[in-house]
Amino acid sequence: MTPELLSPAGSPEAVIAAVQAGAGAVYLGYGVFHARRNAKNFSREELAAAVSYCHLRGVKVYLTLNTLLTDRELPDGYQTAQEAAELGVDAILVQDLGMVRSLRRLAPDLELHGSTQMSIHNLDGAKEAADLGLKRVVLARELSRRDIAHITKHAPIETEIFVHGALCMCHSGQCYLSAMVGGRSGNRGLCAQPCRLPYGWANRADGYPLSLKDLSLADYLGELSDMGVASLKIEGRMKRPEYVSVVTRIYRKILDERRAPTAEELSLLKTVFSRDGFTDGYYLEHLGNPMFGVRESEGNLKELYQAERQRYEQEDQKIPVTMYAMVRAGQPAGVGVQDRDGRVVRSFGPVPEPARSRPLTEEDIRIQLSKTGGTPFSISEIQVMVEPDLSLPLSALNGLRRTVLEELSMERAMRKKPAFAAYHPGARYENRRSSPDMMLSLRLASQVSEELLALRPAFLFLPPEELAKHPDLSARAAELGITLGMTLPRVYLDHERNLLLSAMQQAAATGVRCAMAGNLGYLPLCRSLGLDIHGDFGLNVHNSQSVKQFKRMGFQSVTLSFELQLPQLRDIWKPMDCSLLVYGRLPLMVTENCVVTSHTSAATCGEGHALVDRKGMRFPLIPSFQSRNELLNSQTLFLADKRADYERIGLRYARLLFTTESADEALAIAERYLGHGNAAPAQFTRGLYYRGVK
Repeated sequence: MTPELLSPAGSPEAVIAAVQAGAGAVYLGYGVFHARRNAKNFSREELAAAVSYCHLRGVKVYLTLNTLLTDRELPDGYQTAQEAAELGVDAILVQDLGMVRSLRRLAPDLELHGSTQMSIHNLDGAKEAADLGLKRVVLARELSRRDIAHITKHAPIETEIFVHGALCMCHSGQCYLSAMVGGRSGNRGLCAQPCRLPYGWANRADGYPLSLKDLSLADYLGELSDMGVASLKIEGRMKRPEYVSVVTRIYRKILDERRAPTAEELSLLKTVFSRDGFTDGYYLEHLGNPMFGVRESEGNLKELYQAERQRYEQEDQKIPVTMYAMVRAGQPAGVGVQDRDGRVVRSFGPVPEPARSRPLTEEDIRIQLSKTGGTPFSISEIQVMVEPDLSLPLSALNGLRRTVLEELSMERAMRKKPAFAAYHPGARYENRRSSPDMMLSLRLASQVSEELLALRPAFLFLPPEELAKHPDLSARAAELGITLGMTLPRVYLDHERNLLLSAMQQAAATGVRCAMAGNLGYLPLCRSLGLDIHGDFGLNVHNSQSVKQFKRMGFQSVTLSFELQLPQLRDIWKPMDCSLLVYGRLPLMVTENCVVTSHTSAATCGEGHALVDRKGMRFPLIPSFQSRNELLNSQTLFLADKRADYERIGLRYARLLFTTESADEALAIAERYLGHGNAAPAQFTRGLYYRGVK
């Protein structure tokens, strides 16, 4: 079965461009809770018109509601979904699990798709998304052909992948760089694209090590179709309608004709937009420097855009229908129409009279029924039965033709509207009033000193490979009443699953019984080992409904989002234990490409590297699981002197994150958070807890 071709529509004109170029579906924004808030987007009237326009032509419409929402925003987000569903959208893309929970409880018949912002990058994650009630999930852009094929074959859920357009340097949903350095959150639909800015390695920002070329999988559409991928997605809601038209038209032809793109088509794709050409590096697992590029000058596209506008402003994607007519003596004349989906509309007019001069012929009827100008229909077949020697005004036939085509248009535009119950947040929980206990997350076992253990934090988390190399830690922690846990990497792909599971098993064999997990894909792994699951910051817990959802899924605690302000954190009802990062270099990105080996002479993603921005700020890069990188903030979050402020949030745990610190530094900071000493970073930030984020 040929997959759906899904095109972006950042404006009403882009809807027309996408449909006339051959899109099978479009995705668009309505309201403010979507990942392209700076796109033109749609008013209620424009959305209604777009849905009607698309449905009449057999094209589906998906609403993007794929940002994180605060407790105070959830009712408005729910209302946005309800309004869009009432206007007939076919599905809604979501990121926030609080919104998923609300929509599943209160509008169970509404079709939901998991946005790429949900960070689904393995089969286990896709299965969890299916268990949440989602019909489809948009897989991470970083996946290779083998990972896409594996998930698509085994997942109980449809898969959608990006095949063309911009690539983020960071796994979607896991980037906090724009929020921290610019106050505009990618998780809130306002990414400022700081990855496109220059950075350097010494003291000069003289390169673009975070800017990837645009994606193009035009060579692999047939292969993706054979895998069973349900939808092929083109990125570009911020792009012009002419861009949407060109890219959709080319991909439509390649997909339908099951062939590779021609040199002329590739040149045209590059002309309308590229960054030093295109890349298929993730798909082919060819990572490294060739994947990187910056935007080239477009040149003069006036003539190209003008020609493309003329193309999509004409009704080109006609809907084939079969027309029927029956003219018999003594019976009302009848005209019917049937589309390829089996919809049939009939209408009856006057009774024909005996012919006084020239009788009505089959050819006369065919001519009248063929006049479909000004409609989106084309006649594929006409079947006529007319008895001899009868007369009927041609105006009557024309009227019947118009009636059946208008009624067919209305039937094609209609959709069954899901029922929505009134929004209600459910049970309210009072915040804790006691001081939070200390939870420590460290990157290396060498950061754990005997003096640090003597502080007796409630939890101490380390990566599973570090725990496996130091089995004595478990007994030492147990003697002091410290719960030892494993911190799981932010990303693992299916072909890496066994390697990760082996490390987790080795850590569990030392006595470790809990894990810090920042992705839905870890739930089956943790359950199989009998581990208690604590939620990491990568889950983007932004509201009370999300906390309730994670509790229902079996989490013992969750880390609340560090993109929230303190009052918003207090707003969150806490039916389960909640922690908050109150110290550390906040992880701003997790990158599939090793930035170090892609842009330096270094052979491995080792320690000691940092990117320098235009202001001279240094952002450390640390190695992550399977040669990935994590980009850390240039300044360290520090709130030891603000304890009274975060204690009012109702936290169970105050979480300290140690990454580049030595054992002595970690000890001094932990003591400061317990009220001893005066240790503090030389440069620090209060994060977003006070200044907020858009």
